[in-house]
Amino acid sequence: MYLISDALYVLIYYVFGYRKGVVMGNLLIAFPEKTEKERIRIAKDFYHQLIDTFMETIKMISISKEELNKRFVCNYEVMNDLFETGQNVQLHGGHFFNWEYLNLAYCANSVYPFIGVYIPLSNKVMDRIMIKMRGKFGTILIAADKFKTQFHYHVNKRYALALGADQNPGNPRGSYWLPFFGKMTPFVTGPERSSFSVNPAIIFGTYYRIKRGYYRSELKLITTSPNALQRGELTKLFRDFLEEQIRLRPSNYLWSHRRWKFEYDEAKYGKMAI
Repeated sequence: MYLISDALYVLIYYVFGYRKGVVMGNLLIAFPEKTEKERIRIAKDFYHQLIDTFMETIKMISISKEELNKRFVCNYEVMNDLFETGQNVQLHGGHFFNWEYLNLAYCANSVYPFIGVYIPLSNKVMDRIMIKMRGKFGTILIAADKFKTQFHYHVNKRYALALGADQNPGNPRGSYWLPFFGKMTPFVTGPERSSFSVNPAIIFGTYYRIKRGYYRSELKLITTSPNALQRGELTKLFRDFLEEQIRLRPSNYLWSHRRWKFEYDEAKYGKMAI
């Protein structure tokens, strides 16, 4: 499968140049101090990992729990040790590689019922395949556009909720605007607002490749009292965590999405700048 991945890399990077302008533009914003040669090296490493992720996702359909745990290791006790306290958990993460490993591995090793939020695919057949794959170890999946109407069914039960806290907001007017790599950037407010309402323990998670096909995840307990924080504080903590992890492993982030899609306009968004 990795031989196929290497061949696809040549086509996607050199022939088709899939979203290369977006990737290089993002890297220039994030790392203006690096040389063009250094940014190209990061981009090439990123494309290798992006394509490997798609190939590995195919394998996720048939992977066993035993094989999965050989290839994805994590300090799950940070999450599981909270179960006896009676408090639920909210996990905040970014778009690192490989998120499909993460979804399966967290669920397979969590003592909590595990809830994942996903964005439905436009292709209905592929969407059903991905839902079946992501739920093979019991993950409770909620579509992002149905979260407000479906999550309340789980609020009074035990759960660990995983959220991609670096998603681009659908409406930048209702977002928190923060400097991110020195550029004003909108962050979704949902993760912070939901933590205020139900007061779960907040855990930040990162994950990265050790070698091809093998990954490590690190969980960090941030607070067990998020509703005691000031407005915007949790989002700022996540911003700092996300930027730190990206700087540690630049090619491990999903540079093909437009993280700086919206331009900051103080007249429009000044009240939401924090």
